[in-house]
Amino acid sequence: MLLSQLAKVTEHTLVGEDREIANIEYDSRKVHEGDLFCCVTGTFSDGHEYAPMAKELGAAALVVEHKLDIDLPQLIVPNTRIAMAEMAAAYYGYPSREMKMIGVTGTNGKTSTTYMIKSIAEEAGLKVGLIGTIHNLIGDRIIETERTTPASVDLQKILRDMKNAGVELVVMEVSSHALDQARVHGVEFDIGIFTNLTQDHLDYHKTFENYLAPKKIMFTRSKFAVMNADDSHSAELLRGINIPSITYGIRCEKADVRAADIEICARNIEFEMLTPNGNKQINVSIPGLFNVFNAMLAASVCMKLGIDLDTIAEGLKSVKGVSGRMESLPAEGFDFSVILDFAHTPDGLSNLLSAVQGFAKGRVIAVFGCGGDRDNAKRPIMGETAAKLADFCVVTSDNPRTEDPTRIINMVLEGVRSEKTEYVVIENRREAIRYALNIAKKDDVVVLAGKGHENYQEINGIKHPFDEKIIVAEILEDMRCGRK
Repeated sequence: MLLSQLAKVTEHTLVGEDREIANIEYDSRKVHEGDLFCCVTGTFSDGHEYAPMAKELGAAALVVEHKLDIDLPQLIVPNTRIAMAEMAAAYYGYPSREMKMIGVTGTNGKTSTTYMIKSIAEEAGLKVGLIGTIHNLIGDRIIETERTTPASVDLQKILRDMKNAGVELVVMEVSSHALDQARVHGVEFDIGIFTNLTQDHLDYHKTFENYLAPKKIMFTRSKFAVMNADDSHSAELLRGINIPSITYGIRCEKADVRAADIEICARNIEFEMLTPNGNKQINVSIPGLFNVFNAMLAASVCMKLGIDLDTIAEGLKSVKGVSGRMESLPAEGFDFSVILDFAHTPDGLSNLLSAVQGFAKGRVIAVFGCGGDRDNAKRPIMGETAAKLADFCVVTSDNPRTEDPTRIINMVLEGVRSEKTEYVVIENRREAIRYALNIAKKDDVVVLAGKGHENYQEINGIKHPFDEKIIVAEILEDMRCGRK
């Protein structure tokens, strides 16, 4: 495709001759002969600095926010992120327009909700594509991912691959970072979804108001909204946006979709779902009150898609546990349980530990920490939350990244010490898990929070293999053999 053809879809000034474009790229290390290199201004680096490298690797032209002293055709644009997103959509033929698009935003619950929607839609006979935190899926084919929401160029390519594979419905997680960085710019959602909003990512957004603002972008690009009536931010997100909506909730009596007679057990939830289309008994094989919310949300979306309540109930019943989300790990031969979860926010940790307290017959032992180079205001809150809701805390490292783990732990301990709960500090996460498993007694539940599906631990900027499913299995085997 010619550069001039791509340029038609975005505001620009073209300096230099027209060129044939082989591909669009934003990572200078991945540039090939004939590529259009977009100089994206990022949080930690400026893509304009890598333009010389892109030229050396064969870039045919550049997308820039100001003219560079480089002998290449340059498309000068007001914002390289937006221009890249608009050109990527055009380059791949606007694939999102050819499928039903569902976007899920919010602090917690995005991943579980997308899997529930996928299960219901597949029960209804639809071929579903999923884009999210754990991995991307085309049907059952796994495509690994580095971000919750891919960069715009990668996203458009994935959407084109999905359409070519016969996908009819795409369900994707849309993070606040993605909205702020225009990764989904150019995608119009048939249904936009809001789960909830609690403290997270303030290292990036700085203020809660700045965290809320990008979420609103989602609904300016949606034809229909499904909102959490129990979250006060729902009204703000739709203020000034004239689109139809449906609400779900437990506490709010005015919610369109509600839950009654809720029963939460160690392995499942059951409730009667009250909807404008009638009432239906729902059973989901994942515990926790928060999964009642997720199930109602998924059901609300699927009703809008025209799926009947019987199919919705069957789809929810057949949902398999999501990796690293309230996942029960094998502990054969032991009389305690082990739960793995991604909870890494105060609200997420509160939901997790409250759910476990609801079925634990013995103590709840929480193994947790906080990530480095991220919102440090939430660290003492996480500590206090764990100390209030667990019977014993093992404070350890999460992903310290480039921060001193001791500094992170000390901030967490400010909150832990505000309660009288017993605790220990073991910085080495493997040893912390080993300690928790060794002190566990009959009917105790050991909760590993923060890592979930992740199979690495990032220390000093390096990702080391660290899969807690494997680690727990190894430690339990050591215990069986008397190696403590």
